[in-house]
Amino acid sequence: MKILCKRTIVSLLICSVLSLNISGSDPIAYMNTLGYSPAQIETAESNNGMVSTQHFLATRVGEKILNKGGNAYDASIAIAFTLAVVLPRAGNIGGGGFMVMYDKETEKSYSIDYREKAPLLSTKDMYLNQDGSFNDQMLSTFGYLSIGVPGTVAGLWDVHKKFGSLPWSVLLEDAINLAEKGFEITPFLADILFKYNEKLSFFNETKNIFQVSYPNFEGKLLIQTDLAKTLKIISEKGRDGFYKGSVANKIAKAMKDNNGLITKSDLENYNPVWRKPLISQYRGNNVITMGPPSSGGLHIIQMLNILENYDLKKVNHNSKEYINLLTEVMKYAYSDRSKYLGDPDFYDVPIEKITSKKYGKRIFNDIEIGQSKPVGEVKPGMYLETESHETTHFSVADSDGNIVSSTYTLNSTFGSGVVIKGTGIVMNNEMDDFSAAPGIPNQFNLLGAEANEIAPNKRPLSSMTPTIVMKNNELFFTTGSPGGSRIISAVLQSILNIIDFDMNLEETTKARRIHHQWFPDILEIEYSLDNKTRKELEDMNYSIVITDPLTCLQLIMYKDKKFYGYGDFRRVDAYASGEIND
Repeated sequence: MKILCKRTIVSLLICSVLSLNISGSDPIAYMNTLGYSPAQIETAESNNGMVSTQHFLATRVGEKILNKGGNAYDASIAIAFTLAVVLPRAGNIGGGGFMVMYDKETEKSYSIDYREKAPLLSTKDMYLNQDGSFNDQMLSTFGYLSIGVPGTVAGLWDVHKKFGSLPWSVLLEDAINLAEKGFEITPFLADILFKYNEKLSFFNETKNIFQVSYPNFEGKLLIQTDLAKTLKIISEKGRDGFYKGSVANKIAKAMKDNNGLITKSDLENYNPVWRKPLISQYRGNNVITMGPPSSGGLHIIQMLNILENYDLKKVNHNSKEYINLLTEVMKYAYSDRSKYLGDPDFYDVPIEKITSKKYGKRIFNDIEIGQSKPVGEVKPGMYLETESHETTHFSVADSDGNIVSSTYTLNSTFGSGVVIKGTGIVMNNEMDDFSAAPGIPNQFNLLGAEANEIAPNKRPLSSMTPTIVMKNNELFFTTGSPGGSRIISAVLQSILNIIDFDMNLEETTKARRIHHQWFPDILEIEYSLDNKTRKELEDMNYSIVITDPLTCLQLIMYKDKKFYGYGDFRRVDAYASGEIND
């Protein structure tokens, strides 16, 4: 059997979707020089609703459902199943995620956690050697032992039971059609399939689906016959079509035959959890976001609580002062994430303390503009009293005022690299989002502690941050992104761009993003940085790395009785459209 070298796997798992070396200041122009034409040319507008996803085909399906009289929940379910077909590196039925919703009829906010769970046979030390050291053979990121119990189908089923209006089977029709008849591979997807040839060729079942046209993918059809059959079963039988019967039997058998841990019992007993969303105020706006085991929402609120003490309008956007401030704020949030965040069903996450205005003010008082505090001096919870870049996000707003912001994932690009034989299902590698051992970073260099250690039935910590911002009791904007650990910082900056700097969606999307996650002590800046600002930041002792684009915001805004949408050009197939009953 051909074995992938460890270095190759690491490179595949942490590299950006595009290997860009961007020196110019206009990212769209640079994308054009690479031969990519972003699907989003200009901001979409509509009077009746908006859909924004990471693939134009999924956006069209969402629109179609709304045009049939479906609501935002119906459209979101159809989009999720479609993305499992047209965005196989991240869209999924073999993974999991989170959804934040605002329901107009009840005038309440909801959130559902359909994150993967650790199998019953998993153990705290399953990725450690006998001497307690970390086994670095990629067991947590590649192959059958890295797979958590999928939650996507169960989560979408629960959303449909609670809020759906169209028949379940109608919502899967387009996904089935696209899987069965195929769709044309775009240049962007062609490059992904080419770059990941080695990973996608390791297991024959995966290779026979995604590498049949290697090395020339562009313009070819991607046909997924087995996935179409699986979707038909789910269409007919609902969640039981995935968690029981023939599909579940195939998953359990493949796991057993390949030393995986998931059993039929794991599948039958999986259930999503409806959790109370986190809600906070920022400059007169209601920020509605996901709570643990997603860390993103909690830390968004934490950072906004610090930043509201500053008059950001007096600071030039992306100036040295602005970058300095955001970087220091991020250090505190990611430091707390490393110790205090985990599955709230297993660990008492100090949500109220971390999201309190008082805690934010204490951190504010410790930040000195013009200086970079060494990360060794930023301790987790020091002022408390006592996730692959290949995630995908989509947003939907309907004409009745219902809003959905959802992020779901396989974790790494194409997850574990495993496709279950006879099903077409690409499986996640979410077990890597647990802490294998204290002080051992995962593939995104994120540290964890006891709060996020492996335990049977436990959900791993995530950075996914689906968020809705309301103003005067109606939608202001939605935001969310893929990008692993960088999701949180990207979502934060989208909120600041719109609220503090009055940017429209195109300006918000085009703005350069920065990222610092406490460990490692590196300040990442997208695309390029002028020499003067770089020198000034380096004089503050920042270690700077210019990075490729690793996030992709899917934004919807409601302003002056009109919906606006913009799909981030960083993943060029992303698209927002409001051509709904107009």
